[in-house]
Amino acid sequence: MISAAELGRRLAGHGELALLDVREQGVHYRGHPFYASSAPLSRLEILIADLVPRRIASIAVFDAGEGLAAKAAVRLTDLGYTDVAGLDGGCAAWQAVGGELFSGINVPSKAFGELVEHRYETPRISAAELRELQASKADVVVLDSRPFEEYQRMCIPGGIDTPGAELAYRVHDLAPDPDTLVVVNCAGRTRSIIGCQSLRNAGIPNRVVALKDGTMGWELAGYGCERGASRRAQDPSPAGRARAQALAEHVAQRFGVKFADAGTVHRWLADTKRTTYLLDVRTREEFEAAHLAGSRHAPGGQLVQATDEYMAVRHARVVLVDPERVRAIMTASWLGQLGWHDVYVLPTLAGFPLEHGARQPLLLGLRPWATTRQAEGAVLDFSTSLRFHHRHIPGAWWVVRSRLDEARGRVGEADALTLTSEDGLLAQLAAPEVAALWPRANVRVLEGGNAGWPGAWESGTERATTTRDDVWYKPYDHQAGFEQHARDYLAWEVALIEQIKRDPAIRFAIPY
Repeated sequence: MISAAELGRRLAGHGELALLDVREQGVHYRGHPFYASSAPLSRLEILIADLVPRRIASIAVFDAGEGLAAKAAVRLTDLGYTDVAGLDGGCAAWQAVGGELFSGINVPSKAFGELVEHRYETPRISAAELRELQASKADVVVLDSRPFEEYQRMCIPGGIDTPGAELAYRVHDLAPDPDTLVVVNCAGRTRSIIGCQSLRNAGIPNRVVALKDGTMGWELAGYGCERGASRRAQDPSPAGRARAQALAEHVAQRFGVKFADAGTVHRWLADTKRTTYLLDVRTREEFEAAHLAGSRHAPGGQLVQATDEYMAVRHARVVLVDPERVRAIMTASWLGQLGWHDVYVLPTLAGFPLEHGARQPLLLGLRPWATTRQAEGAVLDFSTSLRFHHRHIPGAWWVVRSRLDEARGRVGEADALTLTSEDGLLAQLAAPEVAALWPRANVRVLEGGNAGWPGAWESGTERATTTRDDVWYKPYDHQAGFEQHARDYLAWEVALIEQIKRDPAIRFAIPY
C-alpha cells in the first residue's frame, strides 16, 4: 500500500509513477486526482501495455472503496508488473490529506487549454460573429481541429477537417491569402484554443481566432451544424510543405524542442531503467502505410488533448515520430509546456524495422476460449453502454466485466451463454470469469465479436444489468437535455483554471 501523503510527495517529485484509476471511466469522471489515468479493471489487460509499457515501472492503483484496486493489483502482478501499490484509503484518503479531486476526463489537457487561452490571450470569435461573416461572404476559412470521425458527426457549415497538429502543416494551402481570416474550432474549447494558438505560435501571416465553445457554442446559439460532411485538408503542395517546415523550425527554436537520431532511440527503447513512449503523430493513413515496429499511433492534436489516455507514466521519455517534422515539432512544443520535459522528435523512419497496416492491440493475459458463429442461449455483451444502446444482438444483456455478480443476479441460470464485445477480445478475457459464475453453462465467445455479427440488430438498454456509468457520456451522447449538458460541460472547462490553483503538484511550463 501507499499512503495518500506519500503519493502526494511522489506526484510532486520527478520520478516515474503511473497513477491508475481502476474504476469504470464514467465513475472516474466524477472525481479523481489530477494526474490519474483511467484504466478500468474490466479492460485492464487491453489498456495496460500501452499506458505502462515498462513492466518494472512504479504503479499506484486506486478506487473509492469498491475493492477494485486490490483486484487490479493482483491482476497487474499476474501480468508481470513488479512494482504495484494500492492507495491506502482510496479517494477519501486523498481528500483527507488536502488532495483535490477533479471531475471530468482528460483533465490535465483541459486545464492546460484554459491556461493557454489566459496566458497567451488567445483571440476568439463568437458563433454569432462567425455566422455574420459567413452570411456577408467575408474571406474566412473554418478549420475543424478534430479527428475525421468527430467532424463527420457534426461540423460548422463549410468547415474543413484539419486535425490538431495537421493545422500548421496544411494551413498554407488552405489560406494562401494572408488577408483570409482563419477560424479554428472543435466540439468545445480545448482543441480550438490549442489549434488557434499553434498557428499563432507558428507565425502564419493570417489573423487566426478560435471559435468560442466550438460546435456546442454554435448549436447553443441556435445555429444548425452540418452532418456527414467530407471536406478534408489535402496534403500540402511543395510550397506549402516548405513553408510549414520553415515555420516549424522557428517553433522548435522558440520552445527548445529536442531531436533524437535512430541510434539514440534504439538505446532508449532497450533501457530497462526508463520508460520510453514511441508515438507516431502523423495521420492514420500515413501510419498505416508504414510505421516503426513497436510504435503507437497518437495523432498530435489528440495526444495534446488527451495525454492521460496515451501516457500514464509521469516523467517518462517521449519520442514523437514524423519524417515531415512539422507535426512532431508542434506536438513537442505543447507537451513541453504541459510539463513533459523529456520529449524528442524523431524525424525519420530509417534505421528501424517497419510495419504496415493497422497496429494490432497489445493484449496481455489472453487465454484461448471456445468460439461460436451463432448466438446460443443468453447473450452477454461486454461492449460499452454507448455502443450497446446504439445496436446489439437481439435479446442480448449488457454487462460490465468487473460487475459480473450483478449480471449473474439479473440473467439467472442458463444452459448456454454466448459472450461478445466490440471485437470479441474483451469477451475472451471475461470468459473464464463467466464460466466460474455459471458453472453449469456452456460458455462460448462469438467469433469476431459484434464486428463479425451477420444478423439483425436492435437498440436500447432495457436489458442493462448494471448502472450505465462505464464510460463518459459527452453532451452529444445524451438523448435529451443537450443544451443543459453542453452548458454544464463548457462551464466545467472554464472553472478548471481556478481549481488547479489549489493543487501544488500541478506544474505547467507555459512561458508567458
